[in-house]
Amino acid sequence: MGLDARSSGGGTTGALHPVLSSVLLALQPGTAHAADPTTMTSGFYVDPDSSARQWVNANPGDGRAPAIRSSIADVPTARWFGNWSGTIGTATGTFVGAAAANRKLPVLVAYNIPNRDICAGQSGGGAGSAADYRTWIAAFASGIGNRPAVVVLEPDSLGDESCMTPAQIAERNALLSNAITQFNAKAPNTWVYLDAGNPAWVSADTMARHLAAAGVSGAHGFSLNVSNYLTTAENAAYGNAVNAALRSAKGFTKPFVIDTSRNGNGSNGAWCNPAGRRIGRPSQVGGGAEMLLWIKAPGESDGNCGVGAGSTAGQFLPEVAYKMIYGF
Repeated sequence: MGLDARSSGGGTTGALHPVLSSVLLALQPGTAHAADPTTMTSGFYVDPDSSARQWVNANPGDGRAPAIRSSIADVPTARWFGNWSGTIGTATGTFVGAAAANRKLPVLVAYNIPNRDICAGQSGGGAGSAADYRTWIAAFASGIGNRPAVVVLEPDSLGDESCMTPAQIAERNALLSNAITQFNAKAPNTWVYLDAGNPAWVSADTMARHLAAAGVSGAHGFSLNVSNYLTTAENAAYGNAVNAALRSAKGFTKPFVIDTSRNGNGSNGAWCNPAGRRIGRPSQVGGGAEMLLWIKAPGESDGNCGVGAGSTAGQFLPEVAYKMIYGF
């Protein structure tokens, strides 16, 4: 899927007020009793070193810069961490520390699982071995420590297992379950959302099985629509259906978050740099899910495809960003 939502809000299964969800989650098996990071902070953290901010700072005279600054660079957006991040505990610690100094809530994405994006391939890579990943994710969590944070755990990892062997699936599930355990032990004020793909990928029943096998019972919740374009309403309905399947099969439900960074116009059926997409509602608590978050940075390429032909996944494309502000 690559490094890579509008609804009427309202109460939906899994779309609980954070304080209430914390109380309910304390009753669910395997869940850490983490404090509510949204009540420990005063809003979401705006990354001062985001790709959009770097481009704006380097191109102040470009006519597109004011719009990209106000509509993208100034909006709280997740930072992705992987094998490009250097010493990972230092990287996460520095990012979370800067947010904590401003009493803001940072959103981090862990994106380094072995055989990452194995079926689509645009963002392939990841840690070289299971042992390397276990070391990496433990250091990731340790870098956060006791400070408040939100972590989206391994986009793409559960959405498509069709090209994986049973042994690869078992290894991945064990790595994800261990990652959740590491965060619960080393980052007790972090809410971890295990990524659950999007409504256009696999059925809700299938995703519920994937989540359960990967240890979602120990996570705070699951994430939807990361790097995709489907509307918030579509994702909320899917999240509710996943929760219904989890409740039926496992006896619990989980809160979920939705990536709204690029879903203002919904999806045209393509996932890799489609034209005509638009930024969605900015990061907020509530809005049809536990939180709406900008997880994928608007303007960053999904890979060498679509309107990003000739680019690599994660590369900032100012013209794509500019058009996404206005939806053309």
